[in-house]
Parts: sequence; C-alpha cells; structure tokens
Amino acid sequence: MPHPSTAQDSHAAPLRLADASDADAAAEEAEAGQARFDELIAEDSRIEPRDWMPADYRKSLARQISQHAHSEIIGMQPEGNWITRAPSLKRKAILMAKVQDEAGHGLYLYSAAETLGTARETFYDQLYTGRAKYSSIFNYPARTWADIGAIGWLVDGAAITNQVPLCRASYGPYGRAMVRVCKEESFHQRQGWEILHTLSHGTDEQHQMAQDAVDRFYGPALQMFGPPDTDSPNSQQSMAWNIKRFTNDELRQRFVDMIVPQAEALGLTLPDPDLAWNEERGHYDFGELDWDEFFAVLKGQGPLSSQRLEHYRRARDEGAWVREAAAAYARRQAAAEPVGA
Repeated sequence: MPHPSTAQDSHAAPLRLADASDADAAAEEAEAGQARFDELIAEDSRIEPRDWMPADYRKSLARQISQHAHSEIIGMQPEGNWITRAPSLKRKAILMAKVQDEAGHGLYLYSAAETLGTARETFYDQLYTGRAKYSSIFNYPARTWADIGAIGWLVDGAAITNQVPLCRASYGPYGRAMVRVCKEESFHQRQGWEILHTLSHGTDEQHQMAQDAVDRFYGPALQMFGPPDTDSPNSQQSMAWNIKRFTNDELRQRFVDMIVPQAEALGLTLPDPDLAWNEERGHYDFGELDWDEFFAVLKGQGPLSSQRLEHYRRARDEGAWVREAAAAYARRQAAAEPVGA
C-alpha cells in the first residue's frame, strides 16, 4: 500500500501540470493579443471593447474618459446658475439647451468608459468622494453674464481644439462619442462668441464687462490643455497608443493661433503682454502661464472647488429617490413581461 504522502503527491501532480498548461495558454493568448493590438495601432485602426488590450491602455482610457465625463457634469454648474438670470427669454432657452447638451455629453462618455469593464456607479462614486479629477476651469466662478460668453468662446473653444483630434482616438467607443460631442460644442462656442460680440459692441459698460470676462478666463482656458509637455508624463504614451494626436503644448499653440484674430474681430484684447506674431515660427508667441495656480486648483484649492463638489453631492443625494423609483419600475416591467415577448 503506497505511503499516504506518496498518494497525495500522485493526485497533486496532474493539478500542477494543468496549472502550468493554463499559464502557458494564457501567456500565448496575451502574446497573440499584444501582437494584434500593436498591429491595429500601427495601422491606425480602432480597438473595440471585445478586443484584447494591454492593462495599462485600459486603465489610461478609463481614467481619461471618466475625467472627461466628470468635467461635462461639473461644467453644467456655472452655466446652470445663470439660466434664470439670462437677459432674455431667447438667452434662457439657448443656455438651457446648452446645459442639457453638457449632461448628454457626460452620459455619452460614461457609456464609453464603462465598455472598458468598470461599472458606471464606480465612476460616479469616484467623483462623489473627490477621488476623481475634472477640468480645473470649472472651479472658477461665472461672476457676470459676460462670463457665460467667455466660457462659451474660450472654454468651449479650447475644448473643441482638444476634442476634435479625439474623434480619431484609437478606442472606438471614445472616438465615436466625440464626433457628436464636438458638433454640439461648436454650437456652444458660437453661442459664447455671439454673447461677447453683442456686449463688446454695446455700451462702454457692456464692452468693459466683456473685456473683464476675457481677462478672467483667458489664462485658465489655456491651462485646460494640461501642463507643459515636460511636466506631462502621460502624453507621450497616450500619443503612442493613438489616443491623443497632439501634445498639450501643440494644442495650446493651435488654440492661441485661432483666438487671436477672433479677439480682434470682437474688439477685445487678450490679457498677455508677451503675445506677438513670430514670423520665423509662423505662430504667435505667448507668455508663461501660472502653473502653480493650475496645480493648486487641481488639488482642490480653486475658488469654488469645494462648492462645486458639494453641489454635485447634494444633487446626487436628493435625486436618489428618482433613481430608485426608476430602477423599481424597470424591475416591475421586466417581471411582468411575458416570456418570449
């Protein structure tokens, strides 16, 4: 009769062989997946949710897309606050439509993000608890009606500059979501331009109101593209994966080149004494931004950082009963639906 330990080992050996076989199969699958992923990136093709992708690619995308979604949701606040105070019924209707668009953008992007395998509620919780970041620009107050114009022209203009290349992002759901987002953002920028144009060609007081708004939002709008390339560790990898197409500094330069002639058409001055055309480069030179302020705002030290997050939390808490009722109704409908219907 075999020794008990020998009998035990005889049963364990096949298990160890099976484990090794499974590990080999997983390694081969990962190697094949990586090769196919690299091929798709080299071809500038799209990665879809069911395709194999590196864990870092998945993680980076989930972070970027969810932060983009958070920015759309928090970005509703400064403009939503002005709906009842807009100067005419027409302005109220247009602003309400814009805020509704921003909510829709957030939902498109959360939908794209959850195809990466993370539940939408997890993203909501990350924002609710303050663990997730969103665009620093939305931690600044909209003090006057002209600020709504500046947000539309400068902030949405910067967003378009950043987001149009994302329509070609290598991750399919993200790129497709951005096509519609960018079309609607173009309307938003036009709305802001029209507000500022009306004010800048109005009374002296209105012109000054428009200028003050541009002075407030110019610097933070340029910071929306992110820190300088030398301080942006994720940009190069994101570009290698064809998620981003241009660096932060390249996008910032594009934006400045675009808005200088637009400011001249508005009759407004951009608050940068170093702003000047560089014939040799074929671009506008512009001054250094306050990056200490930018990083402070990202850390939650912006003028309205705590208020923005608290407002989100309160709205989510007060709306819990609506979500619960909708879920209960959906369960009830599903239970009442005939089998095979």
